[in-house]
Amino acid sequence: MTSSAIAASGLRKAYKDKVVLDGIDLDVATGTIFSLLGPNGAGKTTTINVLTTLMKADSGTVRVAGHDVATQTKAVRAAIGVTGQFAAVDELLTGQENLQLMADLKGMRSAESKRVVAELLDRFDLTESAQKMTTTYSGGMRRKLDLAMTLVGKPRIIFLDEPTTGLDPRSRRTMWDIIRQLVAEGVTIFLTTQYLEEADRLADRIAVLDQGKLVAQGTPAELKRQIPGSHVRLRFAGDAELGAAMRVLTDFTRDGEDDLVLRVPSDGGAKSVRTLLAQLDAHSIEIEEFSVHTPDLDDVFLALTGRSSTKVDAK
Repeated sequence: MTSSAIAASGLRKAYKDKVVLDGIDLDVATGTIFSLLGPNGAGKTTTINVLTTLMKADSGTVRVAGHDVATQTKAVRAAIGVTGQFAAVDELLTGQENLQLMADLKGMRSAESKRVVAELLDRFDLTESAQKMTTTYSGGMRRKLDLAMTLVGKPRIIFLDEPTTGLDPRSRRTMWDIIRQLVAEGVTIFLTTQYLEEADRLADRIAVLDQGKLVAQGTPAELKRQIPGSHVRLRFAGDAELGAAMRVLTDFTRDGEDDLVLRVPSDGGAKSVRTLLAQLDAHSIEIEEFSVHTPDLDDVFLALTGRSSTKVDAK
């Protein structure tokens, strides 16, 4: 197994005069969660289609699980699983029958397929509803069944396209736990999501795609550090304390919502916060409360793409 589960270099794709992917470079380490973010039309779906052999790139090289997607298509497909945005379950079948169908398509022998189906039903807490038609399943159950069907062939790399779209918060967290368990077992996850919090919580690395180009790559923490705006929010008990602090501090801004609050630029680290508090304490200036604020992925997304996550979510 190569250390890179997915490696793409100079990936380009165009439809006539419209360039969809403009020289994309990706390197996804084995056994990690990699999240691709971008507004609608950025090229995320095209990227996944190329990586999963559903579409050929105009130029560039792509290796998935160590295999060239252009010349070793069968080997790539044998190593991956793909779960789309909408659960691809057959509503005319029960949950167990859906899994059995996947096992049959994989060419499993009867005894092996029964064992695998039973294990997956148990793992995804679907045993009790196994004999029920999937039309009776909730959205969370359908998503779990969809992912279970993907796991029938034990793929080493799984592409998850917006796996929690439409789920309630509890079902979303359940799906997060399942994804983390898969990674703990050595599976590589390539995740696209419209929920920036999801990428922040799950992803080891994130790439932001905009208008066919990668505008940033890094860990969630690294991306946040690229955006200015980290500060300490100080709230004082009264005007006297506020005035004294304004005379002592050399750099601050007033808060637009609370007249007794000052915002002091800071990297948010423990050392700098201690220094700030010690400075105020040395002048006997009492603070009623303080909090540290750092940019989130929504701020990063807005700065890099010129769009807020609210526009991303409005699909």
